[in-house]
Amino acid sequence: MKIAVPTAQGMVDSHFGHCAYFTIYELDDNKNILGKAELPSPQGCGCKSGIAPILRNLGVSVMLAGNMGDGAIAVLGQNNISVIRGCSGAIDDVVAAYIAGNLKDTQIVCNHECHK
Repeated sequence: MKIAVPTAQGMVDSHFGHCAYFTIYELDDNKNILGKAELPSPQGCGCKSGIAPILRNLGVSVMLAGNMGDGAIAVLGQNNISVIRGCSGAIDDVVAAYIAGNLKDTQIVCNHECHK
């Protein structure tokens, strides 16, 4: 299993479409972290950047995010990536909370407009 986290300086970036990079965690079947890697964020807002199919091709199935709009949620969903919004703090702590089953999607949608 692979999890992607929009990241800026080791913290969950509060806006998915403007993150500096994505940290991708790989977990084994027992949800132990096998490793993590950074993927530079493409130019453009999240839903328009083409990142969803890239993440899907890397095997990502979960996105732990601070905030994102309807467009990004739809594009990620079309690429079989589930989203948990409302995450904040150090990325390692957020992933640990996910592994422990302590994260729930806030279902809050960002209405910030961004353009390519």
